[in-house]
Amino acid sequence: MHTRRSVLGVGAASVAGLLMGTRRAQAMSLDPQSIADVVQPSTVLPPAIRALTSMKSQATPISVDERRARLEKARGLMRRDKIDALVLTGGTSMDYFTGMRWGLSERLLAAIIPVKGSAFLVTPKFEETRAMEQAHKGPLGKDAEVFAWEEHENPYALIAQGLKARGLSTATLGVEETVRFQFSDGAAHLPGVTVVSGTPVTAGCRMVKDAHEIALMRLASQVTLKAYEAAWKSLTEGMTQDDFAELVSLAHKQLGFSGDAGVQVGQYSALPHGSATPQVVREGSILLIDGGCKVEGYSSDLSRTFVLGKATQRMKDVFEIEHRAQTAAVKTARPGLPCEAVDAAARKVIVDAGFGPDYKYFSHRVGHGMGMDGHEWPYLVRGNTLPMVPGMVFSDEPGIYIPGEFGIRLEDDMLITENGAELFTPQSPSLERPFASA
Repeated sequence: MHTRRSVLGVGAASVAGLLMGTRRAQAMSLDPQSIADVVQPSTVLPPAIRALTSMKSQATPISVDERRARLEKARGLMRRDKIDALVLTGGTSMDYFTGMRWGLSERLLAAIIPVKGSAFLVTPKFEETRAMEQAHKGPLGKDAEVFAWEEHENPYALIAQGLKARGLSTATLGVEETVRFQFSDGAAHLPGVTVVSGTPVTAGCRMVKDAHEIALMRLASQVTLKAYEAAWKSLTEGMTQDDFAELVSLAHKQLGFSGDAGVQVGQYSALPHGSATPQVVREGSILLIDGGCKVEGYSSDLSRTFVLGKATQRMKDVFEIEHRAQTAAVKTARPGLPCEAVDAAARKVIVDAGFGPDYKYFSHRVGHGMGMDGHEWPYLVRGNTLPMVPGMVFSDEPGIYIPGEFGIRLEDDMLITENGAELFTPQSPSLERPFASA
């Protein structure tokens, strides 16, 4: 008689060896194309994961010209909001507009984008060469002026110097929400400078995606779904939540990208973001997984809930309600409708089915904006009256969480179209066959 384990061709000991190999390969910083050969021989690697092939060639990077167009759009929003210059520090918005990928520290590195005239950089002196290497590759170009400060000097005085050289002795600076307080506060103490929120500019650009961005996000969702399915086909009794998470990561690498998932088993699936408590998969266990990957900087965010073996009738009943709630959200979403209406539509299904009131069992908003960050503007939540427009991308992820029993969340990424909304990936059909292609 064939068991699930014999069919998959991988037992608990083989999985342990596989995961040790995975960690070794990660430590060696191998590229996704060669990692499978280093991790374990093909006789040990789960067949469903071994069969995956790279999708990396399907992704096209964002070009310098596209980033130039983003800067021009930002300048239009700055004129609307009477902002003289936008301050970008390390993080997603700096990457989005300039192509510079820079971490945050206590030392200020900033790109200053005036509403007219050339942009300039303020950088620690010892980072000047590295900063300019990145700046030269992007829309700021080789002509970008740089103001470098030594460790004992005041970097904010250099911001003032750069602004004055551009005719901005007095200026209103836009600083977005992710900029550290110490940086915005330092700029705010400059004579003649007023600091205001720059988030309407940065979010105003980033929250509506163009065709290229949408294609990258669609691909990211497809990659993650394939990784999930391959890991699910490789699931065996006795694995821990960390074992299964490792398989999800390995499957993403086989597909050419770095991705992961949080995994919660049994009663811990009733905690929306899970628990660190060690968990072991048994026959009949319910698993909730939530994660994604990046494709050329753009995110996927998918959740699937499934059972190893047979689901109980109660599990099936809750899944059916959850499925209807997710469907209600995507069928409701459309241009011109306020964001909060999508949350209301999904929540009504769940509450009307007896899992209420309000946030009692569906304890979070139905979705968040997505793009280069997994969570970004805008949000599908009560009180957000911002009208949706074509090109916005959201997660669609209602959940039902029953303390002490289990939780079920289905999450796919949703694009607002000209006439309504669509999911990038097929909805999950059932707990026992969670993938449409399975």
